Amino acid sequence: MDRSNETSPVMGFILLGLSAHPNLEKVFFVLILLMYLVILLGNGVLILVTMSDSRLHTPMYFFLGNLSFLDICYTTSSVPLILDSFLTPRKTIPSSACAVQMFLSFAMGATECVLLGMMAFDRYVAICNPLRYPVVMSKAAYVPMAVGSWAAGSTTATVQTSLAMRLPFCGDNVINHFTCEILAVLKLACADISINVISMAVANVIFLAVPVLVIFVSYVFIIATILRIPSAEGRKKAFSTCSAHLTVVVVFYGTILFMYGKPKSKDTQGTDKQDLPDKLISLFYGVVTPMLNPIIYSLRNKDVKAAVRNLVAHKCSSQ
Repeated sequence: MDRSNETSPVMGFILLGLSAHPNLEKVFFVLILLMYLVILLGNGVLILVTMSDSRLHTPMYFFLGNLSFLDICYTTSSVPLILDSFLTPRKTIPSSACAVQMFLSFAMGATECVLLGMMAFDRYVAICNPLRYPVVMSKAAYVPMAVGSWAAGSTTATVQTSLAMRLPFCGDNVINHFTCEILAVLKLACADISINVISMAVANVIFLAVPVLVIFVSYVFIIATILRIPSAEGRKKAFSTCSAHLTVVVVFYGTILFMYGKPKSKDTQGTDKQDLPDKLISLFYGVVTPMLNPIIYSLRNKDVKAAVRNLVAHKCSSQ
């Protein structure tokens, strides 16, 4: 049937979520709620210690604080909607709220990609050019770098959201997802989406390929420099300063590549036959990754662990 004959003004969308799997909804409601609380607590503590401990007033921890704040914003833009969808079958969301949620999730994702690239460059300068590090990564340099990351992410999100929400949509506007994920929304369009595809391809190059290239080149030089350190203790100490970042990069980009890079099998209606695994992967990307970031940095970074212990000790002694 030609769906182009069913276009109508967009008043809102219906989010399917896990409505086709009611037995899983209660389990995932509790699981996602607990993860969200861990995200708020873990990233909140990281922000607090990076601001309060003078030893962490360095570019690396400034970027880490930005990353933690970003993870809180990203999950807050989607997790409440996901939890509500578990309680409300076929959750209806106004088109304006859908656009805001789409913008926030896209902006936070793009900003995180750029921030991870900035953090890799920071580690490259610290390990490969330690004498020039105070000059290259001065406050006059790393603050604009962080601001630029947020500005770039917000700009591309504005463009992608505007292009998506101006399209005519067909039928009952049912989104087979937890949130207004842009690819799920584009599937409902009745018009040509070639401009959307091209703009997203350009965004993928800028916000995925370029940061990945920066990270890869940085770590090639970092590893080469570490291998030239004569003592095993020196090599271990140098690698420990970037191991947490490298772990976060692998988890973040690995999930993105698996989620968007694998082929999708479609039926005659154009819906994914394997929609449940795709949704669960999306949940992992949107909830588990932000939850792991503070855990990874807390476990693999002695400075953060020491700052957290000092903060806890100070709070206990003041009571």
